[in-house]
Amino acid sequence: MSSLRIGHGYDVHRLVEGRRCIIGGVDIPFEKGLLGHSDADVLAHALADAILGAARAGDIGKLFPDTDPAYEGADSLVLLHRVMEHVRGRGFEFVDADCTIACQEPKITPHRDAMRENLARALGVDVENVGVAATTTERLGWEGTGEGIGAWAVCLLEKRCSETA
Repeated sequence: MSSLRIGHGYDVHRLVEGRRCIIGGVDIPFEKGLLGHSDADVLAHALADAILGAARAGDIGKLFPDTDPAYEGADSLVLLHRVMEHVRGRGFEFVDADCTIACQEPKITPHRDAMRENLARALGVDVENVGVAATTTERLGWEGTGEGIGAWAVCLLEKRCSETA
């Protein structure tokens, strides 16, 4: 027997000068980067929250609080890997995820395949089970004006249930 669970995650980080722009584990050449306690990988954070949500295990801030100096500058793909280990320990397996990044710039398409590969590797799953798409906001809102980048993720987990006699 098994039980399927859906999770949804959302994250946003401000774009600022003097920081690297890391999205999906890819260091994208860009004049601004994402501000955050860790490396501020908005895509990895959204996916981590989706996974934790599906497992009913809180959110990324609960596991890795931004008040803890141990996570300052942390590699978000390492955190994503630890999230997956955490939910596997609770009896869940990853089935599939689909993610969307919202920004006017930088351009995401040239980096999409590398992002999918990085996320899949961190999760320990096949790259075909991780989707990444991007959208602009037609220069509307904070994403469109270049103030920040947002990401959404949905995922499907399966929990193995023990059969009772």
